Amino acid sequence: MSTTVRKNYPVSGLSCASCAANVEKTLNNQPGVKSASVNFASSTVWVEYNTEATSPNSLRNAVRSSGYDIITDQQEATQQAEVILRESEILKRKTWSAATLTLPIVVLGMFFMDLPYANWVMLILATPVVFWFGRAFYVNAFKQLKHRSTNMDTLVALSTGIGYLFSLINTVFPHFLITASGHAPVYFEASAVIIVFILLGKLLEEKAKSNTSSAIKKLMGLQPDSVTFVSEDGSESIMTVSLVQIGHLLRVKPGERIPVDGEITEGGSFVDESSITGEPVPVEKLPGSKVYAGTINQRGSFVFKAQKVGSETLLARIIRMVQEAQGSKPPVQKLVDKVASVFVPVVIGLSIITFITWMVFGGVQPLPQALLAMVSVLIIACPCALGLATPTAIMVGIGKGAEHGILIKDADGLELAHKIDVLVLDKTGTITQGKPAVTDWIWHTDDLSLLRQVVLSLESQSEHPLAEAIAVDLRNEKADTVPVADFKSITGRGVAGSCQGIKYFIGNELLMSESGISIPEEDKKIAVGLEKQSKTVLFVGKNDQVLSVIAIADPIKPSSIKAIQRLKRSGIEIHMLTGDNEHTAGSIAGQTGIIHYKAGLLPEDKANYIRDLQQQGKVIAMVGDGINDSLAMAQADVSIAMGNGSDIAMDVARMTIVSSNLDTISAAIELSKQTIRTIKQNLFWAFIYNLIGIPIAAGVLYPFTGFMLNPMIAGGAMALSSVSVVSNSLRLKLKKMSVNH
Repeated sequence: MSTTVRKNYPVSGLSCASCAANVEKTLNNQPGVKSASVNFASSTVWVEYNTEATSPNSLRNAVRSSGYDIITDQQEATQQAEVILRESEILKRKTWSAATLTLPIVVLGMFFMDLPYANWVMLILATPVVFWFGRAFYVNAFKQLKHRSTNMDTLVALSTGIGYLFSLINTVFPHFLITASGHAPVYFEASAVIIVFILLGKLLEEKAKSNTSSAIKKLMGLQPDSVTFVSEDGSESIMTVSLVQIGHLLRVKPGERIPVDGEITEGGSFVDESSITGEPVPVEKLPGSKVYAGTINQRGSFVFKAQKVGSETLLARIIRMVQEAQGSKPPVQKLVDKVASVFVPVVIGLSIITFITWMVFGGVQPLPQALLAMVSVLIIACPCALGLATPTAIMVGIGKGAEHGILIKDADGLELAHKIDVLVLDKTGTITQGKPAVTDWIWHTDDLSLLRQVVLSLESQSEHPLAEAIAVDLRNEKADTVPVADFKSITGRGVAGSCQGIKYFIGNELLMSESGISIPEEDKKIAVGLEKQSKTVLFVGKNDQVLSVIAIADPIKPSSIKAIQRLKRSGIEIHMLTGDNEHTAGSIAGQTGIIHYKAGLLPEDKANYIRDLQQQGKVIAMVGDGINDSLAMAQADVSIAMGNGSDIAMDVARMTIVSSNLDTISAAIELSKQTIRTIKQNLFWAFIYNLIGIPIAAGVLYPFTGFMLNPMIAGGAMALSSVSVVSNSLRLKLKKMSVNH
């Protein structure tokens, strides 16, 4: 049986969008590879492949044969990360060293051309700048040439190499080409300055790119390295997190981060879960409460049992989802990839046409102008800006979402979210809390303390969800238990048992009737009123009297009503679908202001309802939390899972709201709008830059204004274009997200 896996690998040797396109094309052409997507901004590739048809080594060999490399070994990947860190420092030193040598070249070339041996001095200073500090451009360009390919390094090597070679000939043979001014033109300063500008651009670009992945770095830094292990005899010892296994008991002290997911068995505290959910208010944790890796224990000390460790924790899943999402591409990127794949060959072609045009129409001595224009065209063209436009915005947008408890699975989901016309909500667990809770108590007894103890003691022995809701409420009231005899659970009715020789009954009206307990008219009226609010009513009785009336419901989340009103104000149509009865659905719809709702639906009915809406040409988002919602979520254009729901719902969903706060959906839609706006801005400026810059560099303005672009200015503009695109993406970080907590 064949297995398909999806893995992320670091890529080395990428210098521009053309490189990313080359690696992607190579991998997609390999047998067994279903899809490959290169993220130029993070220098990584996601590859989905059949393990029987290919292997990581085969993929690596294929990429190496095209002049690049992917790191498939985990240890090597760690070493590669250290190498990249060192290379960043080396790049900084190279840039400043090259700039130091270039400054006197510029001064000589601009102001002291008539000094004796000026050309020779510039030659001596320019040679190490071009061929030592800029040698990587030539090495990479030669590698690409061997593989019959081109990239940005090809443009840099050609432009600076041609300028340097022309200047060298005019220095060694000064009478070979003398212009009307009586000088043999040299462009040492242009070649050197171009190298410096591009090194400086790369330095700024690398710094900016590292900021786009800061969200992932923050998430990865949340898990502690060590943990306090509690052995069976109660003794405690320190162990590394990697050794924690399911079932281990672990102690967390005040101020410590929780190492893995689990359930509290002893003690209690308040836990800051903002790093995972985005919610700023600490959550109270008691025995039985779930805790998650990466969250911070604030006050008390507690022991919990490990339930999910390693790659299975919620934090690990969040990191994996964010990494995959940051590596995905929206549909708009496909056009950019096509442009990038042919960009460099087209630019080389345009530079040759520019050279020939100037040689034919350039006057008496056209060669210097032809070379100048050719070099300017080669150097101003920037595939980097195109290549960085989309991935940097996606990385920042998805990272920002993760920091606010919004997990976005792929770029498609992010792009579609701002187009949503209709938001379809599941009721249970989405609009409501998802579990029953006591909403009303009416007591008819003087000995309230004893009755609470009796009710807690009886309901604690029942496994029914309504009994659990009552028990939880009484425990929160600090009630204690008392001994109970003759406990009996009566299916469809309730429970009964004796305490201090007295028989007590807790259950519905039928149980009271069968037990000979008469319900007063006043209590019957109260019960009818509560049932109209879609609440389940239970009675507590003994002998022949009713001692208490209890109302239980699945309460609406505090944030739901405001969130629904906010979404409606933004022009989104709200629908509610539920498998619950018409009465309950109508009550919830009325309280939340939802006009469109359907009750009593099976999973396939929900999917059909969404399909009908889609046939009206609307973009539909489905929000759910359970397995029963997964079919409808898969049918919707944008699927949103509530974070406290089932793993299946989270796997199907394109977005997950970790906090389960419905109001966060508005923030997710706003984030989508901001990110798509940034992508469009980036692509506009990247395309416009090249569309305007290349003709100006070719000399299109010369016949009208006499203006010729200096190659040094072209080099500076080229470096600036990439930095400006990444900086524009980083502006997303500064925009506020309106999440009402």
